[in-house]
Amino acid sequence: MRISLTRRAVGVGLLATPMLARAQPRRTLRLVVPFPPGGAVDSLGRILAERLAPVLDQQVVVDNRSGAGGLIGADTVAKAAPDGTTLGIIGAATFCAAPVLQANMPFSVARDLLPVTQITDSAVLIVVNAARAAERGWTDFAALLAWARNNPGKLQIAHSGPATVSHLTLSAIAKLGGVEITQVPYRGGAQAATDVLAGTIDGTADLPSTVLPHIAAGTMKALVASSATRLQLLSSIPAMGEMPGALSGLNVRSWNMMTLPAGTQAAEVARLHAALLRVGTEDSFRAALRPLAYEPVTSDSPEAAARLVAEETPRWKALVVMSGASVQ
Repeated sequence: MRISLTRRAVGVGLLATPMLARAQPRRTLRLVVPFPPGGAVDSLGRILAERLAPVLDQQVVVDNRSGAGGLIGADTVAKAAPDGTTLGIIGAATFCAAPVLQANMPFSVARDLLPVTQITDSAVLIVVNAARAAERGWTDFAALLAWARNNPGKLQIAHSGPATVSHLTLSAIAKLGGVEITQVPYRGGAQAATDVLAGTIDGTADLPSTVLPHIAAGTMKALVASSATRLQLLSSIPAMGEMPGALSGLNVRSWNMMTLPAGTQAAEVARLHAALLRVGTEDSFRAALRPLAYEPVTSDSPEAAARLVAEETPRWKALVVMSGASVQ
């Protein structure tokens, strides 16, 4: 009988060996989160830090470096020492859209960042004030678009700022749907949600975690997810692929990638990939992400993670061009 071990099995086995874990004291691992405390990505970072520490037998601390739609945090990772002590959660928009939108990037995505593994997948939700939806007959997304066509510029939908995934999604919807939407930029989803609830604006385009409590309470109505197919954790919300006409071709998935500075030694990359694979496939991790509506997804190897970025970049570039989005 022939027995073979995959790289994944070997990596996990090494992590589980106490003698190897104690052989050399390790410096604290800094987990860079490119958004402020309290949001979904910050929550993801803290969930990961709590679970990675015992697996790595190493202290893991969250370092919030927010600003510029995630670029400040990404820049922190890109310019950190490649010694395995800095790991970042970098989103799809930073990897794939920012290089198209930003004329003067402070770092090179291709040269300075090393993808280790995808860790989550999600999509943008278009939600509206529930009372206003009832008043105006917004029973579904098609009804909202019909109302917007009959009332050009009167539909006010928030997004999380220029070049964010919510901005790109909303801009693409307006163009593909042939509607005029007044887009209202906010610094974050929480304030936008507050204004939607107050009726100051009609709705918002945001990741699920910010709006889920309001959807559950019945104060917001979710009309569509930006993905081609329905999200597993939100299967009652229609997907963009179900919409009529050109909108059915829109597919925006907002994933997060665990990332190291380029040049990190292969042994450290393998060690961290094995730890993330172990944590990312645990049932407890999936359960912890459920309130955030993140679906846990891991890459079989850092090479597979890099391929995802390469495959997604042309799609995001097309989205930027199609949406007409720009950074002022």
